Amino acid sequence: MCTICGCESAQAHAPHTHSHAHDHEHGHHHAHAHDAAASHTGSGDMHTRVLQLEQDILAGNRHMADHVRAHLASQHTLALNLVSSPGSGKTTLLVETVARLKAQQRPVAVIEGDQQTSFDAERIRATGVQAVQINTGKGCHLDARMVHDALHDLPTLPHGVLMIENVGNLVCPAGFDLGERAKVLVFSVTEGEDKPLKYPDMFQAAGLILLHKCDLLPHLRFDVARALDFVRQVNPDAPVIQLSSTTGEGFDAWMRWIDTQCAAA
Repeated sequence: MCTICGCESAQAHAPHTHSHAHDHEHGHHHAHAHDAAASHTGSGDMHTRVLQLEQDILAGNRHMADHVRAHLASQHTLALNLVSSPGSGKTTLLVETVARLKAQQRPVAVIEGDQQTSFDAERIRATGVQAVQINTGKGCHLDARMVHDALHDLPTLPHGVLMIENVGNLVCPAGFDLGERAKVLVFSVTEGEDKPLKYPDMFQAAGLILLHKCDLLPHLRFDVARALDFVRQVNPDAPVIQLSSTTGEGFDAWMRWIDTQCAAA
């Protein structure tokens, strides 16, 4: 069980059926943490133990994330972790993005994270791009081990892009490194302008913020200037691109940003 949020995401993994060699241990720190916590009954001891378990879980995740990052770096593969709240249009944006990357003949693949269903992965595969679906069940975020396991079901992507669509949630994904180069936060104009102040950890963790569904602005009372001011209060350094998957507005800038990140990777 995840001590950060109480979810059970550690129990969900992308299935793969072939064996492979590793130079690291496969310790299941979540299960160990749960068993250890169950052995403590004093409230003071429990509080201390929970804090220690939280640190252990995040440290274990960072270790696995570093392993994933090194593996991807050896292939010169750019990994981006797309995060957002539910309903931001993240999958629609991703479908358009991978289609454009494919048209550029850049290798691309997707890891899809959802609590249930494989609908989003099926939408990606319809573009001709390979995708692995991870269902987290009650879990509200992906972790590095899930990404590690999913990579065994995807082709290598030399000088390509791995897009990871995280579970729709603006809380826990902020604290879990997946081995990505950057978190890309999809912030829809159908949400409130004050989201950056309500969920500062996620906005602070973002390497890029995509202000999405801008084609709807004429029909909404969304104050772009106010929203961007709140973004700057929380994360003054992250670039912001305003775009629409419907009209294509902003996609040239988004693709240029990806190209820049690929060159750096």
